[in-house]
Amino acid sequence: MMMKKIKVYMYIRVSTSMQVDGYSLDAQKEKIRKYADAFDYEIVGEYEDAGKSGKSIAGRAEFKKMLEDIEANKDGVSYVLVFKLSRFGRNAADVLNSLQLMQDFGVNLICVEDGIDSSKDAGKLMISVLSAVAEIERENILVQTMEGRKQKAREGKWNGGFSPYGYKLVNGRLEIEEQEAEAIRIIFDKYANTELGSNGIAKYLAQQGINKIARQNGSNTMFDAHLIRTILENPVYCGKIAFGRRKKEKIIGTRDEYHLVKQDDYMLCDGIHEAIIDMDVWETVQEKRKEMAKKYEHVNKGKDERIHLLSGLLRCPVCGAGMYGNKSIKNRNGKHYKDYYYYGCKHRRNTRGHSCAFSKQLQEEKMDNAVAEVISRLVSNPKFADMMQKKINMKVDTTEIETEIANIQKQLGQYIGTKRSLEKQIDNLDVEDRHYDRKLSDLQDRLDKMYDNIDDAEKSIAVCKDRKKAIEAEKLTGDNIYKVLIYFDKLYAVMEDADKRNLLTTLIDEIQVYEEERSNGQWLKSISFNLPIIENDMDLSLDKGSHVETVVKLSLKKDTPKIEVTMEPSAESNYTPAEKATYVKIKAYVKEKYGLNVSSLYIGQIKEKCGLDKRDNYNLPKSEDAKVPKCPPEKESAIMDAFRHFGMI
Repeated sequence: MMMKKIKVYMYIRVSTSMQVDGYSLDAQKEKIRKYADAFDYEIVGEYEDAGKSGKSIAGRAEFKKMLEDIEANKDGVSYVLVFKLSRFGRNAADVLNSLQLMQDFGVNLICVEDGIDSSKDAGKLMISVLSAVAEIERENILVQTMEGRKQKAREGKWNGGFSPYGYKLVNGRLEIEEQEAEAIRIIFDKYANTELGSNGIAKYLAQQGINKIARQNGSNTMFDAHLIRTILENPVYCGKIAFGRRKKEKIIGTRDEYHLVKQDDYMLCDGIHEAIIDMDVWETVQEKRKEMAKKYEHVNKGKDERIHLLSGLLRCPVCGAGMYGNKSIKNRNGKHYKDYYYYGCKHRRNTRGHSCAFSKQLQEEKMDNAVAEVISRLVSNPKFADMMQKKINMKVDTTEIETEIANIQKQLGQYIGTKRSLEKQIDNLDVEDRHYDRKLSDLQDRLDKMYDNIDDAEKSIAVCKDRKKAIEAEKLTGDNIYKVLIYFDKLYAVMEDADKRNLLTTLIDEIQVYEEERSNGQWLKSISFNLPIIENDMDLSLDKGSHVETVVKLSLKKDTPKIEVTMEPSAESNYTPAEKATYVKIKAYVKEKYGLNVSSLYIGQIKEKCGLDKRDNYNLPKSEDAKVPKCPPEKESAIMDAFRHFGMI
């Protein structure tokens, strides 16, 4: 039995300005006809609007006639074929309304060039259509808006947005706001004529009681370093209007994420507004900014390249904000000393209007090693290791989802069986039967219902399978983390810093520190882990030897699946700080006195030499054939001195 061809309409539109760009009526027709031939569609009607805009349906007589024919079911078509979605329309509301009207009468839209077929997945198509059309409109509006703003800049006019601090907008023109402008003059004067930088000026203004006046686009009343830098680089204050200083660029590796990027090359025009500062002052400031950028190029380069393992995880003991990695360089008498990396509270320099009194700099290497030490001791404890192993061996329960899938698949089989039965009944209808049309209509309605049921069932199965995959993927991710923890000592030492950072941010929620360094050299107060693997509170010793140095108090938070690890001296311990030497303290002592970096491996080797208790695994090679580096004599001597200092030998 020969299958009937599916009937379709062809709609084509071209604006006068697009005739020469490959979107001519003939070019569109040719593409659509080839598509129809490929899919065995029969074009039973052609509608074309030549020289018409897609801004709205109004004025497109052929488009409106096509919709009327669809409503009247004139030719019994199933689809409307268009070259591209933009040919169907450029107005989001018109496109969606027209598409909905067509679908109400069983007609779908196919965009040949865009590969959009509204019959395949109506829900997703609606989103696709909306976003696609909105994007077209946004792009058009953006181009027109940007051209308008660029022209305003050429004319020296303010081209949109709130007025910059120091000015007010009066009938679209910038006028000096004297109350605000006084602070602007002070900022430029201090930067140009003193040694103060952005942070220094922020502190000066705060000391002088000069506050930022709150306004609609900023309620913060403090001049922070970031705002001062923004003011110093804005040419509006010397009477200029800039356009294109920042450009929105797509973030590589993302689909719809963008960020503003500063541009070195931008348009600068004479403004029609009055300048707050003289051109000489402006040029002096810009020259100094270039010199300062060059001077601190070494610092900034290090900030960009170095990965600070605990940035954001450490919490300030005073204000609770995150502590972040920083770099300090020392130059004395023209000689450059070794760079110093540390963690500091992000609010210690009045950043973004926030101020914090905690100005201490926690040595980065010392803090990194201390946290690694805690994790290592924690995971090497037999009780904790046993809990992790049980978690890995625990099977994820997806029985309920699997049962749901099986039930839906059973229903799907019934729907498919009913569909086939209805198709046979339709094929067996007698066209001579006087009730043929009514029977066909009834069977067709039931068949359509079955197709809806099949479609719903298939979607439900897909959703269930996605849920199952997500659960299994989450379990797999968790298992990988626990496996890394079990072999933490071996793996962490050979990890790249980027991998260490990823592991720590996955494991740790936050790290609390003391305001003052403890007498035993300890800064760490507590660590909150994202490890939901314990059921009851428990204490684990952090020391494998006879001296109980610290107790880890593990307690599962009731409201969140996190483990709180609190470092506190054991009540049973009466040992002095000199008798509580940890690997971290030994390393710090050697570093401070001799300027040498010693590894835990070397400390373990010298401990073994002296007959002292050492931690497991430090002397184990990664394979039987691997060579273990031996501690150099210079470092051995320094470690021995540390042992004597702490009363270990």
